[in-house]
Amino acid sequence: MAKTKVIEIEPVTRVEGHGKVSIHLDDHNNVKDARLHIVEFRGFERFIKGRPLWEVPVIVQRLCGICPVSHQLASTKAMDIIVGANKVTPTAEKIRRLMNYGQIMQSHVLHFFHLCSPDLLFGFDANPEIRNVFEVIKKMPDLAVQGVMMRKYGQEIIKATSGKKIHGTGSVPGGVNKNLSIKERDTFLKDIDKMKQWAHDALKLAKNYTLDHIDTVENFATFNSNHLSLIREDGALDLYHGNLRAIDANGNIIFDQVDYRNYDEYIMEEVKTWSYNKFPFIKSRGHIDGWYRVGPLSRMNTAGFIDTPDAQKALEEFKALTNGKPNHMSLAYHWARMIETVHCVEKIEELLNDPDLQGDDLLVKGTRAEEGIGLIEAPRGTLFHHYRVNEDDQVTYCNLIVSSTNNNEAMNRAVRKVAHDHISGKPEITEGMLNHVEVAVRAYDPCLSCATHALGQMPLVIEMYDAEGTLIQQKSKCL
Repeated sequence: MAKTKVIEIEPVTRVEGHGKVSIHLDDHNNVKDARLHIVEFRGFERFIKGRPLWEVPVIVQRLCGICPVSHQLASTKAMDIIVGANKVTPTAEKIRRLMNYGQIMQSHVLHFFHLCSPDLLFGFDANPEIRNVFEVIKKMPDLAVQGVMMRKYGQEIIKATSGKKIHGTGSVPGGVNKNLSIKERDTFLKDIDKMKQWAHDALKLAKNYTLDHIDTVENFATFNSNHLSLIREDGALDLYHGNLRAIDANGNIIFDQVDYRNYDEYIMEEVKTWSYNKFPFIKSRGHIDGWYRVGPLSRMNTAGFIDTPDAQKALEEFKALTNGKPNHMSLAYHWARMIETVHCVEKIEELLNDPDLQGDDLLVKGTRAEEGIGLIEAPRGTLFHHYRVNEDDQVTYCNLIVSSTNNNEAMNRAVRKVAHDHISGKPEITEGMLNHVEVAVRAYDPCLSCATHALGQMPLVIEMYDAEGTLIQQKSKCL
């Protein structure tokens, strides 16, 4: 009887949240299967029930300590509909947009400089003792400072628009509760040129890595897929609002300009026994062929253009790599993120010079509704919030499809492909091989369990067992 060995990578390192990878091998060390497991259960969709609607935008932010703004905005957009604010005031929308651009900027910078740069700068097989952000600080201090200061700028934007850097209260059902003062505006404008230069430097670094390592990038965790995102009515990239567009692997439109309030007519969620994360798919394509990717790579593929000049030029260079066809390279997510970072800085400058940010008309309300759906483009991709409330303003139904859930099938396919390419058939499993698998997961910048943290030391233990349960190989390290 053939033996089956299982290698577990637990936890996956340098990602937000906690998850593990299991790699199943036969007795010749050929990979039979590999899976990414989301191992924690949060239950937000359950315990949000019964809460007053005005509490929800604050509560749901506790899903994540890295991108709470995204949950705050998606939730308030849903609650806008429930309180009858089908269109918020110009000041409210622009404050929210500024908040969102600051959020995406700081999140992209955090991932690029702190989480994935050790792999890109030192190599996937580098000694794990140097493959970390502390070595980046030691060997490239200017680069490290640039990352820290760019993230700080984005966080200060969030604080100015939402009241706090993490878990703020600025966006409320019907609008916002504060505008941006002249003093705050001038403080941000003082440093905007530096942010633009640093964003371009980061974009150049990501682009050059892709082009200089194109043989690796073209083959590493690359596979065809559908792509989905919000899109503006004229086809432009829009990170705050729009309609849904989905394309297939060849760039053909599956559906376009779909009102996201009808998302459940187009998207369905599949459940599998081995993960707490669901597997969404496009109904018309079925669960076998209908899975899709979201996030920066998908947004570059679905967008017709970007409405800021420097980011548009960068998008044209990005699309030229695949002759205008969709880009399916998982490692190209990094390049796409930095294009979006440039776009966010450009939009921040544009909004800072808009006098509407100092407006006093902050809130609207209208005819009450019992159901609201809000979507936004979070750093990691399209984020769905769907609520129903009763006549006492209590939530009776909540459905959340977070960005990393939308990417769930894609991340699992990335794990399987890299495991097959770099582990299958090898006589000994090395730490470097296993890090290749983690690199594939990191490319998607997943928030695996929405930033739940454990106390104390978290050892990474990789164990190989035979079919009888005997331990035959073990590697470990402390994080």
